Amino acid sequence: MPAEPLHRIDTIAAYHQFAGLPKPAHPLISVVRFDDIRPRRTDGTKSFVNNFYSIALKRNFNGRMKYGQQEYDFNEGVMVFLAPGQVLTVSADESHEHTGWLLMIHPDFLWHTPLAKGIRQHDYFDYSVREALFLSETEESTIVGLIQQIQREYQAPIDKFSQNIIIAQLDVLLNYADRFYQRQFITRRITNHKLLDRFEEVLEAYLVSDELLKTGPPTVGYMADQLNLSPTYLSSLLKTLTGLNTQQHIHEKLLDKAKEMLSTTTLSVSEIAYRLGFGHPQSFSKLFRSKTNIAPLAFRHSFN
Repeated sequence: MPAEPLHRIDTIAAYHQFAGLPKPAHPLISVVRFDDIRPRRTDGTKSFVNNFYSIALKRNFNGRMKYGQQEYDFNEGVMVFLAPGQVLTVSADESHEHTGWLLMIHPDFLWHTPLAKGIRQHDYFDYSVREALFLSETEESTIVGLIQQIQREYQAPIDKFSQNIIIAQLDVLLNYADRFYQRQFITRRITNHKLLDRFEEVLEAYLVSDELLKTGPPTVGYMADQLNLSPTYLSSLLKTLTGLNTQQHIHEKLLDKAKEMLSTTTLSVSEIAYRLGFGHPQSFSKLFRSKTNIAPLAFRHSFN
């Protein structure tokens, strides 16, 4: 079956029309309940791109929720954050018939406010849809309360204070989301440590493969792809668990290999550099010194 075309929704009004909703009360922001959206079931897999920020709080999914490729039962409520231009794919067996809230903000609404730049500093807007935020009942109550405050202001007559009040409420909501994401990293410690074990397996397999010599050390993007996560999410998770981001983990593993070869073989520094995928020995020596405060040869001589 041929792939479905990408459906682009440029305005919030266009989304309202697509979802069978009345026209929005404001052209640049809208708060709707999923209960009010005309139920739709996809025919085949469809992909959508919105030209505005979307913050969704969904409930009443059928079946278990998936986070990455793993299943969880911590699904009282689930939040998804999409930035303009990100792709949302809906499978054939997924129904839009669920409850919850959808907050849409066009970038123009943020113009001349601190959130115009600040909103993209929240890492979860770089996450893929499968990297959702799972909420406890208490956390969900907090988020719903904030969304309802925004809804009341959105539905009130517009005056010169409206934008600033909504921006302030949105900022609070985003900061709570930051807090809850950090909690998620902690409460999913067992599953996250399994992911850390898998990360180590993938990295070790790469370092003993021909790819190391062919293309050099693995990139952050490569490691994230192998784990079916976004680079930002993987680095945030590793930082929470170990204090090191993805790039730092890769460098530490390379240094361990380098130290092993320096202390147990007679290979030259250049040979070791090439075996570790460095195109230039100087790059290897620079990294080694920056991480250990000692040159590779000096490290080797310390064993003599």
